[in-house]
Amino acid sequence: MIARRAARRAALAAASGLLAASLLACHHTPPAGTAAHAASPTAVERLQHDIDRILSVPELERGYWGVVAESLGTGETLYSRNGNKLMMPASTMKIVTLAAAARRLGWDFTYETRLVACGAVGAGVLDGDLVAIGSGDPTLDVKNAAAVFDEWADGLKAAGIHTIAGRIVGDDAAFDREALGMGWSWDDLQDGYAAGIGALQFNENAARLAISPGNAAGDAAIVGIEPETSGLTIHNQIVTAAAADAPEIRARRQPGSSVLELDGRVPLGAAPRHQAVSVDSPARFFVQTLRTALIERGIDVQGPAVALDDIKAPGDRPKVEAGRLVVSYRSPPLSVMAAAMMKTSENMYAETLLKTLGAGDGPATIDAGRRSVEAALEEWGIDAGDMIERDGSGLSRYDYVTPGMLAAILTRVDRDGSLRGPFESSLPIAGVDGTLANRLKGTAAEGRVRAKTGSMSNVRALAGYVAGAGGEPIVFAIIANNFDAPPDTINKATDAIVVALAAFRR
Repeated sequence: MIARRAARRAALAAASGLLAASLLACHHTPPAGTAAHAASPTAVERLQHDIDRILSVPELERGYWGVVAESLGTGETLYSRNGNKLMMPASTMKIVTLAAAARRLGWDFTYETRLVACGAVGAGVLDGDLVAIGSGDPTLDVKNAAAVFDEWADGLKAAGIHTIAGRIVGDDAAFDREALGMGWSWDDLQDGYAAGIGALQFNENAARLAISPGNAAGDAAIVGIEPETSGLTIHNQIVTAAAADAPEIRARRQPGSSVLELDGRVPLGAAPRHQAVSVDSPARFFVQTLRTALIERGIDVQGPAVALDDIKAPGDRPKVEAGRLVVSYRSPPLSVMAAAMMKTSENMYAETLLKTLGAGDGPATIDAGRRSVEAALEEWGIDAGDMIERDGSGLSRYDYVTPGMLAAILTRVDRDGSLRGPFESSLPIAGVDGTLANRLKGTAAEGRVRAKTGSMSNVRALAGYVAGAGGEPIVFAIIANNFDAPPDTINKATDAIVVALAAFRR
């Protein structure tokens, strides 16, 4: 059995090389000697033949493909295979989330973070707590935090506050307590891309590990973490291996725990390896970072940093309703956030937007967010049965969409002048930027495709827009599920389909 599997893998690898060399040359040429009276195939028929040929190679036979391509100009279906079948979309689910958010919230939507002084201010001292009240802003991170924290510290000083006698308290009650998405794999939860969300967020709720070898084989590896305010406790069991050994690092953190377990090996003399890891409490991470930042900027903070949930006795909670607003900060608008979410496929942005769509009288919930998405689909005339939505990012393995629905949403967006510009600008451009920066280079599709990628175990997807060779705009959605071929082989087949669309001319 093992030998047969090894032989099959070797055969797949060898065939993959042949596939890589041949997929992009996909245009149909009628065989020599075709009878003169045979009708010439139309351009659409040639396109369909080319795509069928791409998908018929043996390397792809065990996978399941859904492909839809339609003319945006005429509405004509140029190609469809399993277009109405439910499939796991991976990160192409972000198309659904962003389109619904743009329609329901508007491109000018921003998040507000407020700093409220709870207590009297005299002689430069706030005799009480400073409360940070969040609404979900996903944009504050280590790259832009210095300027924002400067602004906040200046605002406190302008209000006469140079010392905070109490605590820095994080109020994240705008969101419910369900930080993780339904159907997320348990063994992803320690990774930065699977960080939980909250109404107070910093650095995408993730810290960055730097793992370096020790001085000799057998020594413990050296592990650093930034920011130091992550709240994580590291149990390091990574050892330094011989220089010739391959590196292997495993991380585990249980939900609700701040203990990060690390084990594995790093080879002697190797350069530092970096890895993003999720924090346990986004609100606590936020206020610990804020407290440190204020102290660095000359404000004496005498109390600790705590999340609202850390304060168990109701009488110990700050009375925000009686407090004084000191700073109000607005995030960049949704039109700017969209590019960060789609170009580099930031899961936390998508999860935050879906929960924001569920805001109401009480804490925002994912269930209410889903209902808002369904309402947007209904307004577009799209059957809600074409989707099973469990999260906003596509990280869940309980998410299902039809390729036809993705194409339909993209079509509605393109035809809506209020949505089209920022949405299409947010998509990666083939061979240029984002998650498509290194794909489709040197092909007819380079620079002419804007599309969202999707990638997880046994799922690859791509959906967006392409300009045909004659300038005809085409919308497409391609999803592959349940394959056993190497992921690169799947991507090459997907890219070959997109190149065929880019070369399409009537």
